[in-house]
Amino acid sequence: MRTQGPVRTWSPAYLRPVLYLIGGMLAVLAVAMLLPAAVDAATGHPQWRAFALSAAVTLVCGGLLLYVAKSDLSDGLTLRQAFMLTPFAWVTIALFSALPLYLSDYAQLRGNVTNAFFEAISGLTTTGATVIVGLDQAPPGILLWRALLQWMGGIGIIAVAIAILPALGVGGMQLFRTESSDRSEKVLPRARAIVSTIGLIYVGFTIACAIAYVLAGMTPFEAVAHALTTVATGGFSTSDASLGHWQSPAIEWIAVVFMILGALPFVVYVGLVRGNRQALRNSQVWTLLAFCAVVIALLTGWLALTGRYGITDALRHAAFNVVSVVTTAGFASTDYTLWGNVAIGIFFGLLFVGGCTGSTTGGIKVFRFEVMARLLRSYFLQLIYPRGVFPRVYGGKPLSDEVVGSVVVFFSLYFICYGVLTIALMAFDLDFVTSASAAVATLSNIGPGLGPIIGPAGTFATMPDAAKWLLCFAMLLGRLELFAVLILFVPSFWRG
Repeated sequence: MRTQGPVRTWSPAYLRPVLYLIGGMLAVLAVAMLLPAAVDAATGHPQWRAFALSAAVTLVCGGLLLYVAKSDLSDGLTLRQAFMLTPFAWVTIALFSALPLYLSDYAQLRGNVTNAFFEAISGLTTTGATVIVGLDQAPPGILLWRALLQWMGGIGIIAVAIAILPALGVGGMQLFRTESSDRSEKVLPRARAIVSTIGLIYVGFTIACAIAYVLAGMTPFEAVAHALTTVATGGFSTSDASLGHWQSPAIEWIAVVFMILGALPFVVYVGLVRGNRQALRNSQVWTLLAFCAVVIALLTGWLALTGRYGITDALRHAAFNVVSVVTTAGFASTDYTLWGNVAIGIFFGLLFVGGCTGSTTGGIKVFRFEVMARLLRSYFLQLIYPRGVFPRVYGGKPLSDEVVGSVVVFFSLYFICYGVLTIALMAFDLDFVTSASAAVATLSNIGPGLGPIIGPAGTFATMPDAAKWLLCFAMLLGRLELFAVLILFVPSFWRG
């Protein structure tokens, strides 16, 4: 990453590389809009016009940015430019992604800025919270567009987590600096090689998932739509009942496999492709798998002992819904809020966890829990043996004070944001369960919360518009690891 020059952060010259990159993203988005347009046109649905018009507008705006802000990116981005790029890009793409939804003839979206933007940002952040009721009768173009948004958001956040966030050195992400994200080097040029490899793996997983869904009984369209959202751990479905609509154990086990694949660090797959078996020693992988196995076993036992299911169905429902929440996918096979208070308590706790860094998942992330566990162990041992020396090690390397401090600050900031969001939502006369679960479900990019309104059997459609805008901010905040958004509200950031 190059050294920041004397140009002020708000000057046109300084913003040019950021605007140029956003212009390129809009051009790609415009091309993506042609896919649902083609699907609607092929099925005789007039919705294709909304997608065609939106594609034209998006392409023109993207082209203008590319022309006006043309830049040489061989020098990469400064830290401030990288901080600006991530939230600005997500918000801009969400605004243009909402355009075909706003122009659609679908009653809940047509002419409704709030609902259209909520659905778009929920898709791009792979949150999966929805305001649409009646998905089973929705136009195919809208269903495909929602799935595509999650798929693009999934690969987008992997790229950001590998190439940009570690370089920003916040939230402990500096643990995962590579040759593509070192603070002293150029961010973008070196990132392209590893991101392109990850892109091929991501596409391969998606194709394999779609084929598996077809073999399990889905139609080709349903299989493609769900493959896009399963690998992205996004959770958008083509049915109000989510994957529970098919009542198929095969489909649910396929989803479990690919949700886990999407929740693991994609750099592990890159290492395996390059013949590096040491990549499998990534502690996040085994911690996540072990954690899921323990929770699934406990919940399976609870469901079987209470007589709600036989052991086979108890294992299937426990595995599917636990993996769905932990990986922040947000799919549901049934309404697990009806399993009793013990189950509700378990799922509420799972809303905070998340998957691995460098994956498509949201949440606090496994590696931060690992760092905190090592920190607490060291602290307690120090209390017992005041003169002892207890090194804090992660991945075979000592944990620096910088990383430990970043993780502690992230935890503190996460729960501060969570508390503020919960109280703010209660100010809209929402009950505590709805407010508390909506705050964590959007901040962790999971989607469904708890309770009858926004639980796995509900939607966010009836929430006040002001609450929806607040939750849109929460989705962006959680997706970009808090700091990349909140730093924009610090006045000194803009002083150059």
